[in-house]
Amino acid sequence: MTLLALSWHEMNQYELNQFHYNTVIHACASTTEWARAFQLLNKMLQATVESDAVTFRVVISACGKGGEWERALQLFARMMQRSMESNTVSFNAAISACEKVGEWEKALHLFCVMTEDRIEWDTITYSAAISACEKGGEWENALLIFSLMALREVESD
Repeated sequence: MTLLALSWHEMNQYELNQFHYNTVIHACASTTEWARAFQLLNKMLQATVESDAVTFRVVISACGKGGEWERALQLFARMMQRSMESNTVSFNAAISACEKVGEWEKALHLFCVMTEDRIEWDTITYSAAISACEKGGEWENALLIFSLMALREVESD
């Protein structure tokens, strides 16, 4: 329904704005339609409609859920190049995308970059990094991250 509405607006030459695109991107991302969410973000950027960090985070998460970790990391890099606000939620989306396919090295790299950028880790950050290590057979790294979590007195899920 939302894609139909977006197409109707385009056919009738209504000016689409960030709200229109974000609504449809969120709708696609909340299902298994990561590819459509990705296409809509690209269409939004081509149309020079202002995008924000939230738009990128939603599409990064959708790509991660679809197993498209490389695409998710490309979007994350693109977001950073545009000097958009990177925060715990942004990093968590990228780390989780890596975690879903066991890309533990990429997940740990992002985990470390958060420290360099002075971005706080939260329970989701730790859980995704530990899970990425587990899927990659890196029990030592998983144990190290778990120890950091305990040391910082972060409550586990």
